[in-house]
Amino acid sequence: MSYYRHHVFFCLNQRDNGEASCSQHAAQDGFARCKAKVKEAGLMGPGGVRVNKAGCLDRCAGGPVAVVYPEGTWYTYVDEQDIDEIVESHLKNGQPVERLLLAPDVGR
Repeated sequence: MSYYRHHVFFCLNQRDNGEASCSQHAAQDGFARCKAKVKEAGLMGPGGVRVNKAGCLDRCAGGPVAVVYPEGTWYTYVDEQDIDEIVESHLKNGQPVERLLLAPDVGR
């Protein structure tokens, strides 16, 4: 078993040149919401879930994005309800949220 059951990375990258980036889509809010909900659910820590900030994950066109490992499940999200659903369904119950999956061909 790995140290964490799930490791979630939220892209918080901001581009100064005007190119699309996750920070333009309230990515920091999504990160903060996920971290709070994971803690509230008692999922945080070794054997559970770790929520981390990340720089560019190179999938800007789908932003904001987050990825859950070890599965390598990529998500896009719009609001707090999307984050809550990811926490409840995927991180707590092991079921990916199909409607929020980032298409595999979405890149920069």
